[in-house]
Amino acid sequence: MSKKVKNSVLVLAGLLILNLVSNRIYKRFDVTADKRYTLSKITSKLLKNMDESLVINVYLEGEFPSEFKRLQSETRQFLNELKAINSNIYIRFINPDDKREKLIKKGMLPSQLTVEEDGKLSEAIIFPWAEILYQDKNELVSLLPDTAFKTQEDQLQNAIEKLEFSFANGISSILKSKKPSIAVLSGNGELEDIHLYSFLTAIKNKYRLAKFTLDSVQKNPQKTLENLKKYDLTFIAKPTERFSEEEKLVLDQYITNGGKTIWMVDTNFSDTDSLYNEGKMMAFPRDLNLTDLLFSYQVRINNKLVQDLYSAKIPLATGNIGNQAQFQHLNWFYNPLVKGNPNHPITKNIPPVRFEFTTQIDILKGAIKKTPLLVSSELTKKTGTPAIVELSSIAKEPKQEEYTSGAQLFAVLLEGTFPSAYKNRTKPFNVGHFSEQSLSNKMIIMSDGDVAKNQILKGKPYDLARDKWTGDSYGNKEFLLNAVDYLLDDTGLISLRNKTLQINLLDKQKAYAEKRYWQILNIALPLILLGVFGFGFNHLRKKKYSN
Repeated sequence: MSKKVKNSVLVLAGLLILNLVSNRIYKRFDVTADKRYTLSKITSKLLKNMDESLVINVYLEGEFPSEFKRLQSETRQFLNELKAINSNIYIRFINPDDKREKLIKKGMLPSQLTVEEDGKLSEAIIFPWAEILYQDKNELVSLLPDTAFKTQEDQLQNAIEKLEFSFANGISSILKSKKPSIAVLSGNGELEDIHLYSFLTAIKNKYRLAKFTLDSVQKNPQKTLENLKKYDLTFIAKPTERFSEEEKLVLDQYITNGGKTIWMVDTNFSDTDSLYNEGKMMAFPRDLNLTDLLFSYQVRINNKLVQDLYSAKIPLATGNIGNQAQFQHLNWFYNPLVKGNPNHPITKNIPPVRFEFTTQIDILKGAIKKTPLLVSSELTKKTGTPAIVELSSIAKEPKQEEYTSGAQLFAVLLEGTFPSAYKNRTKPFNVGHFSEQSLSNKMIIMSDGDVAKNQILKGKPYDLARDKWTGDSYGNKEFLLNAVDYLLDDTGLISLRNKTLQINLLDKQKAYAEKRYWQILNIALPLILLGVFGFGFNHLRKKKYSN
């Protein structure tokens, strides 16, 4: 056998071995500046603990807008990274065209997109969803979160940034043998179920929900406390009736024993029905007997109403055409529209949150870590209560020199060791094992009880993320979902929401305007260069052999 034949056989054998190895071993080196293809330690640890088959069905297959093929490509690459860590993961990309009704029944609603091609606009429908199947459980993952962005490019950027969080969160949820439990407090005039329906429906699959009343405190406070301790988090949404000392001690000891809490507290009474029906209302302080309890956590909720020039709109009748009333949407300064803290995973990239007749939170000195989550604009005005609020004031031109109160805090995250408010006080009942302070704990306090309140349309609850009158989108639901996830997150998954990627998208207008230029550059120029090369090569060849 000649040397050339031997070398050829060795090269072919090497290529064959390399091909077999590459098919069995998946490895990619991430050289991107933002490390977009590098999984976090949190996700890697989560996957390594899984020893049974997990199937991920992705419904991003078929014909859809070119820019969303990027989402398909990024999703495929990301899932390949998951499979490289754990071979028990099986990935299937499925065309949803013949499964649309079935997917909708499962809760996978389609997204309608505006597509621009060759300067023309058209509509396209896609199903940006994935379904995780594990044992006898399934979990849905939205690949295009329902978040308000000005452009589809921003929406796509946000979707790709959240890929790791979305899938890791879904896998974590489906792997848990026991769901965390949430107590929805009642008995002190809190929001009714129909007004919490939108929010509670959104978290019911991930958490175990139960209504919990403090009414039994009068008969058996110790047993009430022990029952409340069984819950991981207590949700307190707009109480309107005064808390007794016994009820407060139950909540106090629940917190010092590690219970998480979300407080949504209105310190003023404001009857919006009177406002719309009679054109005015009286806003006056509401005594919930919570001041000393919250003071022990180093916060205080004030009574002064905050007006903000950056506010949500409400519909107002401005006249009639025939028998039909005409409505106009006007800014209502008593409904501040508040942007979230961009540096915290709870509030990063969420739309502004709508508040209604809110007051501000004061932070007191102390060792508890306090992170502002929702802060108003600088253009605010504070009004002491009692005060008469007139709907007609909406038509008055605001005087900017009156709106100089500065940024106001509406929602704060507290983290650390919480002292008992009853440490050096007489207890209203005998606590078997009184805790003077908690271990490391977390809570969120808001100065408005309506943040979680969804509207009612034709007797049915309306989506908390939207306004039924104006159609505007708000971040209330997303903020609350992130808040619950953060408080009950024992793995650090919520930190993945802070992942930021730099995605270079095509400038469509520029590409369309320079279409002819790039066609010539990419098609004609290579042909010209090839012709020049061929002519030159033949010329040199003839010259060489003619001699």
